[in-house]
Amino acid sequence: MKIAIRAARAALTAVASVAAVTAPFAAPSAWAAPRIKDVADFEGVRENQLVGYGLVVGLAGTGDSLRNSPFTRQSLTAMLERLGVNAAAGNLNTRNVAAVMVTANLPPFASQGSRIDVTVSALGDARSLAGGQLLVTPLMGADQQIYAVAQGPLAIGGFAASGQSGSSVTRGVPTAGRIASGALVEREIPFDFAGQPEIRLALRNPDFTTAQRVAAVINASVGAEAARAVNPGTVALRRPQEFAGDMVALVGRIENLEVEVDSPARIVIDESSGIVVMGENVRVSTVAIAQGNLTISVQEDPFVSQPAPFSRGETVVVPSTGINVEEEEGGLVMVPGGVPLRQLVNGLNALGVSPRDMIAILQALKAAGAIQAEIEVM
Repeated sequence: MKIAIRAARAALTAVASVAAVTAPFAAPSAWAAPRIKDVADFEGVRENQLVGYGLVVGLAGTGDSLRNSPFTRQSLTAMLERLGVNAAAGNLNTRNVAAVMVTANLPPFASQGSRIDVTVSALGDARSLAGGQLLVTPLMGADQQIYAVAQGPLAIGGFAASGQSGSSVTRGVPTAGRIASGALVEREIPFDFAGQPEIRLALRNPDFTTAQRVAAVINASVGAEAARAVNPGTVALRRPQEFAGDMVALVGRIENLEVEVDSPARIVIDESSGIVVMGENVRVSTVAIAQGNLTISVQEDPFVSQPAPFSRGETVVVPSTGINVEEEEGGLVMVPGGVPLRQLVNGLNALGVSPRDMIAILQALKAAGAIQAEIEVM
């Protein structure tokens, strides 16, 4: 058994060799700032979730067991009765039907007659939906109103196969699939966006500096005090009286404006997978780091102890334990202040430090107060 306890390692030569390590990832000379439409959402321009319950038919014996899925039996009986078939007194015993839940996202400003994609997921004990056909399924919103109707053949990305001996193989998810353009929009969501005198922009990453920059960029383009930062996550946009156009024209003019986004100094650590993600504003203060590896090796070498000839003793196994301690010499190395954390991490990568050790180093630096950043552990 070997227990390895590793402490932090850093060297000035490693930090100096970062340039060669990070050369393939160097930023281009002409860096394009993100657009307003990439960092903010416009009020009223959003999707709406739809959901429905339906039946998939045409399955090759891989559907629901009607004995174990009473809702499938009830739905099948009700559907046949609506079509004029009296199946209430019959003994339905088919596995070619499956009850499914159908979900979709209604895009903003979707017009009546347009098509949207739908996702179909098995609700009962169906083994596979491959080859199935979704029957007419109304899709409702949160207000219990029908906004679309779905129907069509399913496209399944996975498959399942089994033999009589009990062996089986499954790849992907055969009980879920999609229907491209499988739903027709029947009801529009009314929203007079063009006639709005004022809308709000919701920043996806709220920040005081970013909100002020967005408002300043819009005002410089429009030529009036049209935008103002209400809070770190909201920028109010009012259409000026002298602007020749409606709100649609105003948004179309400002959504492609580039704005420099300010991000907080934050380090995100996922200890389960050893992933470290950091922002560019993370800085390291002047700090001294000690290096050294301590390895404790415990080795068990059991041997057999036999009694003397013609004696009444018993043969036994006697354990023999050997412990060896090795420690590498290490000293304190001074890291100057103002060094970007990415250079320190890349230097540790050049020395062969594993992600687990890197996480321990970052947490130790944070405990010492040498990192001006917020560490978030997932």
